[in-house]
Amino acid sequence: MISDTVSQHRLRPDDSARAEALAVGRPRGAVPLFVLTVATSLALSGEAEAAPARFTFNIPAKPRSEALIDLGVQARVTLGGASACPGRGKAVVGTLTLRQALDVVTAGAPCRFELLDNATVIIRPVQPASHVARPPVTTHPASTAPTAIDSVIVTATKRPTRLGAAAGGLSVIGEARLGDSGAIDTTSISQQTAGFITTNLGAARNKIMLRGLSDGTFTGRTQQTVGTYLDNIPLTYNAPDPDLRLIDVDRVEILRGPQGALYGGGSLSGVYRIVSNKPVLNERSGSVLVGAAVTESGSPSSRLEGVLNLPLVADRVAARVTAYSDVDGGYVDDVNLRLSNVDRTTRKGGRAAVSVAVNPDWTVLMSGARQDLDATDSQYTTPGLGGQRRANQVRETHENVLQQGAVTITGAGDWGRFVSSTGYVRHRFASRFDATAALNGAGADSVDVGLFDEASKVRLLVEDAVLSSPDTDRFRWLFGLYGLASLEDSDGELRARTIYNPSRLVYLETRRDRRRELALYGETAYDLGGGWTASLGGRAFRSEVHTTSKVEAPAPGQSRDLDRQMRFTGVSPKFSLQKTWGSGGLLYLLTSEGYRSGGFNSGGLVAPSTLRGSFKPDHLRNYEVGASIRPWEGRMILRTALFHDVWTDIQTDQYLSSGLSYTANVGNGRNTGLEVEATVLAARGLTLDANALFNRPRLSKVDLNFASAAQSELPGVPDVSAGAMMRYERSLAPNRRLVLTTELEYVGQSRLTFDRRFSPSMGGYVTGRLSAELALRDWNWTMSVTNPANASSDTFAYGNPFSFGQVRQVTPLRPRTWSLLLSRAF
Repeated sequence: MISDTVSQHRLRPDDSARAEALAVGRPRGAVPLFVLTVATSLALSGEAEAAPARFTFNIPAKPRSEALIDLGVQARVTLGGASACPGRGKAVVGTLTLRQALDVVTAGAPCRFELLDNATVIIRPVQPASHVARPPVTTHPASTAPTAIDSVIVTATKRPTRLGAAAGGLSVIGEARLGDSGAIDTTSISQQTAGFITTNLGAARNKIMLRGLSDGTFTGRTQQTVGTYLDNIPLTYNAPDPDLRLIDVDRVEILRGPQGALYGGGSLSGVYRIVSNKPVLNERSGSVLVGAAVTESGSPSSRLEGVLNLPLVADRVAARVTAYSDVDGGYVDDVNLRLSNVDRTTRKGGRAAVSVAVNPDWTVLMSGARQDLDATDSQYTTPGLGGQRRANQVRETHENVLQQGAVTITGAGDWGRFVSSTGYVRHRFASRFDATAALNGAGADSVDVGLFDEASKVRLLVEDAVLSSPDTDRFRWLFGLYGLASLEDSDGELRARTIYNPSRLVYLETRRDRRRELALYGETAYDLGGGWTASLGGRAFRSEVHTTSKVEAPAPGQSRDLDRQMRFTGVSPKFSLQKTWGSGGLLYLLTSEGYRSGGFNSGGLVAPSTLRGSFKPDHLRNYEVGASIRPWEGRMILRTALFHDVWTDIQTDQYLSSGLSYTANVGNGRNTGLEVEATVLAARGLTLDANALFNRPRLSKVDLNFASAAQSELPGVPDVSAGAMMRYERSLAPNRRLVLTTELEYVGQSRLTFDRRFSPSMGGYVTGRLSAELALRDWNWTMSVTNPANASSDTFAYGNPFSFGQVRQVTPLRPRTWSLLLSRAF
């Protein structure tokens, strides 16, 4: 949803393209970059005292808050608090230093600017608050009565762009909005963004779906349809969303629609990007937070987190560290195991970053992240048992460990901007399922307990280098080089226990997938005059996959080996035409494309048939017309888009009757829809936000192997979904304020799978959150309740593939939960 506070990103090279560096092992190819980083730092260190950088500005006379946003874009800096500078400013044209340009815009205004470092500017009223440090994640600016909604700068387009000035569906949730809504994970984002849906199998087991484009609930060999990024580094390839904790986050950016031109494979329906706060030079600050929660008919939860920003070398080096530990209490009872609240989840992790300002134009950032998540059981239930209950033979545990590290070298000047991001990701996850029902259904003798254990270890090495022209040129361009190398080792083991044999092997597969991708991409934009701009971009790519597999399956199964490889090449184009107005309005036409590579099937008790031995690439073509307007003197922002998507050879992960998975092309699909997002400053201190998606995701042509799916809708994505949020802020006394928020989310009806025979209707529910926050100087108390109506509707998830079709499975919403948070900034 549109952010109602300024959430500007560091728009100089410092973090317009970020990567993370973590000591989790040094892959081949990382040493040369590290050497280059050190060499560059040494070579340029002598220039640290060079004259301030000068930028070419072209900003016409306009309201100062808008002019400051444009200044931040053109100078590539973080700029916050633009709404504190009212009135109309003078034009800024020519080559000036950052300070000179700020002097021109703020001349005669009741505001002033502060340069926190060479990449961060804060705008404050003439009479500033006593506490001037940047607010941490759990605090918010003092109450004001803005006359317009601040614009927000986004960088997911790989060039700093004002929200509302970019062609395409784009949403931003800023730091303050994340705090107001209590958003701490991926699922929390769905209530605030049009067409953002997640499955509900459990933390770090879910899939993200955008714009009604779903390939099903299962996570197998297919690459995800939505690319998940921490800053500029992808977190996954074909793994479930790691559900990275949203702590110390500057903002979340969501790009809807295929992003193949800039992001390549795995961004077929969009990109979900987490932008972290970066170290701030010459500022010592931090925050701590503790919290507790109680779930009705469940066990208690707890939360602990801390953030610390430290200057290490004056004007040159700073570090930022975050750490957290969460416990989500369970609420599902297992009557067979005689256990209550079995689905307890713990999540621990943190991030660390060091930023080095080599000189005013060049920066090196090294950072790392780690998260360990452990779930003691899954969270689906069996309705026939009543309440939040089910009857399994074993606990279905899940572990998920994500490590990420990266180095980013960035530079900018009158010549443009260069960003080189190198990242390494190590992702391990493992799950256990109760396979008793499937083994008994297959005719096995007296199976007391069936166990299926699967585990994967994924390593990604990514390089993304981008060179772009100055933002003020009439003809603008960017050119990028992208490389990815991944290695995935996965194991799947199925065992049975009978009265005669305590442990019998039914199936064992060890598999390795090597992937390589190389791509050249670029985008150009030309100002045609009269506010019209034409943009053309594309990505030429080549990807390779090499799969080896060894299957051991005692009779009547088939033991076998597989060794196959395949290469894919192609071009993913993008074109847009847009018209902008001085008031901030935008009208655009857009066509874009996304893709995913193909691969091989190797699993199953017997060898896959010729038709199922491999799966083809799929492609999505998007046609879109959209608009963004700012009526009522900027007190409202309205963005809407009408789109039509054509999806060919849809890849989907499915399960055999044995419960083992395979991937197939189900056919062709289409979706036509309308998405709307709006933010309104309705009154002093009162902000209203709303979003909605109306669409019809359907299969238009069904593969012969999926005849039962004929004329079916795409699974798990409703025809209608909507969300709303109301925020009211009131000052009670100096340094005291009260913030009240109300959230509502509606998820329409949908079906779980492509096959109607095994796909009962689900969804059609309303949920929400109520909260009250009291801020006293540096202290914050927040009381909230989620799912206040205690709705228990069936959400989109596939609980257990080994009992699906035999036992009715429901994944309910988390019951009503009360929470209390206490935080302090220092």
